[in-house]
Amino acid sequence: MDFGKLIERVKNILLTPKTEWPKIAAEPDTVAGLYTGYALILAAIPALGMLIGTAGIGFPIAILTYVITLVVIFIASLIVNALAPTFSGQKDPVAALKVVVYSSTPGWVAGIFNIIPFVGPLIAFVAGLYGIYVLYLGLSPVMKNPEEKSVGYTALIVVCYIVLMMVFMGVVMSLFFGAMMGGAMLMGR
Repeated sequence: MDFGKLIERVKNILLTPKTEWPKIAAEPDTVAGLYTGYALILAAIPALGMLIGTAGIGFPIAILTYVITLVVIFIASLIVNALAPTFSGQKDPVAALKVVVYSSTPGWVAGIFNIIPFVGPLIAFVAGLYGIYVLYLGLSPVMKNPEEKSVGYTALIVVCYIVLMMVFMGVVMSLFFGAMMGGAMLMGR
């Protein structure tokens, strides 16, 4: 793992995404490479921030959130790939994963602010909004759709991503609160 290259990619996707996307589009990559060389590392930042911010008591939620994030980006990439022809783009599962993984960078990096309860998630949310812009910029060069179709493509991806996250986070919260209620019931005996 070349951390210098990783840091350079993060910096470029955050500061100069318009010029970084054509480079990303031209690079050969694999699903495994995108996960091991980027997503597994950066998706851990919000989970670590959450873990530190909760003084360790949020460990199960942090781990579950991390795993769910990795699953959701894969499912979101399947959606990006499936929608490509609808927006005159080219289907390419690896390219679709590139779009989802790299456009997640702002939210992941800002996830370190989860160490600050209540404020951190707001900062991460704002960074996620910037991630939508980064997604918009990346669709045309990576998925090969006409630029004028990127607004609609982006909007539909965002709606699908929000629904996916709500479903998965709903599962997490129900498991968490169910475990808490079960523990409280046992202690009340």
